[in-house]
Amino acid sequence: MSPTAHHLLRPGGAVLGAAGSPAAVQPQRQPRPARASPPPRARGPKRFPSPGPRRAQVLEQLQQDGISSISKAFRGSSPMGDALGLRQLPICAPACRPSSGHSPWVAVSPSPNQWSSRSRWCCLRKNEARRSCRPVGRAAPGPTRATARPATSTRRSACPPLTPTPALRIVWRLLSATSRISRMASVLSRGRVRCPWHGACFNISTGDLEDFPGLDSLHKFQVKIEKEKVYVRASKQALQLQRRTKVMAKCISPSAGYSSSTNVLIVGAGAAGLVCAETLRQEGFSDRIVLCTLDRHLPYDRPKLSKSLDTQPEQLALRPKEFFRAYGIEVLTEAQVVTVDVRNKKVVFKDGFKLEYSKLLLAPGSSPRTLSCKGKEMENVFTIRTPEDANRVVRLARGRNVVIVGAGFLGMEVAAYLTEKAHSVSVVELEETPFRRFLGERVGRALMKMFENNRVKFYMQTEVSELRGQEGKLKEVVLKSSKVVRADVCVVGIGAVAATGFLRQSGIGLDSRGFIPVNKMMQTNVPGVFAAGDAVTFPLAWRNNRKVNIPHWQMAHAQGRVAAQNMLAQEAEMNTVPYLWTAMFGKSLRYAGYGEGFDDVIIQGDLEELKFVAFYTKGDEVIAVASMNYDPIVSKVAEVLASGRAIRKREVETGDMSWLTGKGS
Repeated sequence: MSPTAHHLLRPGGAVLGAAGSPAAVQPQRQPRPARASPPPRARGPKRFPSPGPRRAQVLEQLQQDGISSISKAFRGSSPMGDALGLRQLPICAPACRPSSGHSPWVAVSPSPNQWSSRSRWCCLRKNEARRSCRPVGRAAPGPTRATARPATSTRRSACPPLTPTPALRIVWRLLSATSRISRMASVLSRGRVRCPWHGACFNISTGDLEDFPGLDSLHKFQVKIEKEKVYVRASKQALQLQRRTKVMAKCISPSAGYSSSTNVLIVGAGAAGLVCAETLRQEGFSDRIVLCTLDRHLPYDRPKLSKSLDTQPEQLALRPKEFFRAYGIEVLTEAQVVTVDVRNKKVVFKDGFKLEYSKLLLAPGSSPRTLSCKGKEMENVFTIRTPEDANRVVRLARGRNVVIVGAGFLGMEVAAYLTEKAHSVSVVELEETPFRRFLGERVGRALMKMFENNRVKFYMQTEVSELRGQEGKLKEVVLKSSKVVRADVCVVGIGAVAATGFLRQSGIGLDSRGFIPVNKMMQTNVPGVFAAGDAVTFPLAWRNNRKVNIPHWQMAHAQGRVAAQNMLAQEAEMNTVPYLWTAMFGKSLRYAGYGEGFDDVIIQGDLEELKFVAFYTKGDEVIAVASMNYDPIVSKVAEVLASGRAIRKREVETGDMSWLTGKGS
């Protein structure tokens, strides 16, 4: 077997664009005619110092970001000790959701002498996102010349050293003028800013991604404050790209792609596996990395499958194939591991191919549960795990009768998406209300009413006893309550089981449910073997190290990074606060914390209007929060929990939110 993507990107090939999508191939400029070298000066230092290894690495990254002229990007001597030379003010972005469709925010930074005619000043008067620009340095031809010039800044040398922190909230609105963030408050705390929608955190000094979800960091731009105006100098190219991929090492192993051994083998190419591989490269690891996956696709945004069923695989990709080639990350698709030999550090694939490893990450994810009733093998009965599954469901459901078994997140997201496409949508659930165990009865009933108002029929407190068909195709779903529901398509969303069957004879520990127990460093009971993602149980730090399984997209990202850091002996630990979201009928539900075992729910707001926040408590402590149309309360609470502070039940019972003051606004 040979990997599907292992060749390094050749000069002139595709470069990385906005997260998850390849940028257009940049045309190569014709070199200018050579000029005669001027005679050397008799005195004075060189203007440009010889580039060191770090500077060369940064310049290479800038070229990948589309800056074709390095002399324009660095018009003055600038020490590479501060990387891009920056006193930076980043601003959070839905870079945390590569496929969300939101326009990411940007952040703020390089020192004044590093900007060319490609850069501009942006001006904000108070809170209005009004932009007035002028070229800096030599004017570029075309429309950029005909722009307003701020009266307070007529020369490039007038740029003073900057202290960006006081301007953060104002600049936030400026930089988000083209996105919805201008109508949303961020959460600023402990030197970082948290996305109010998805919970990702970015360092306010560097723009680097500090907590997940997401893969990319933020651009940084220089800020200047004069009286009631804030000036931001930003590269047009950076504004267009919107997100920044961190500098990564490349594979220098001469045998990569042709050897039967690898330094790091990652089983599973979901969020945990991909983030592990990227973190290794970001930390300077330059040896061979191999990801293997059962899927036929490169890593993609799996949670979006149930939210947008007709999305094509290429639209879901987290990274383009050029990315994997550029950084020497090999991906084996449709590769099933059947045996792990921990004594000889070797895995065996279904086709007999064997691969040795030095470090191993197990991130196999989970497999959907199936029905056990008669007729379960009939056509048009689906579980959703791949883009092909989702695409086929939406294609067959148009104008037909759809029955969805299970009223969890997957089932309800599918129901919401199909209401405008199917003739009828029915949901079968064993509980009294949807989301009852996760969100409680009151919130579940309010959401159920929203679905009923959108023509979704519910059959609660019952199960499927039989699937009936004609000529092998589904026609009816028979319930244990004796009701018969017409059905042309059935989608099963009744949970999942850990996909760890291949580990039963390996010596790697499994618990009674098939999950892989790991410690705070994502290490298994076998030295050199790590595990992450939906198939693990781990100690949740802020819940007194209780061993939990949390199959959230965000948690898989965080676990992948911690595993990579500990492969490199950095002694990192899991300390993130769980955060998830979903969207149904244009309304977003957000959730932070770990609420299993809650004994009370305190509701503030209006459940009928679906504008509320729900605090889940156990004893005297708030252990989780959920909200709808109440942003950014969930991100604020997540930041409080991440700081280590306990939230007491009495603090949320009064309805007074002043206890959140100072935790971000």
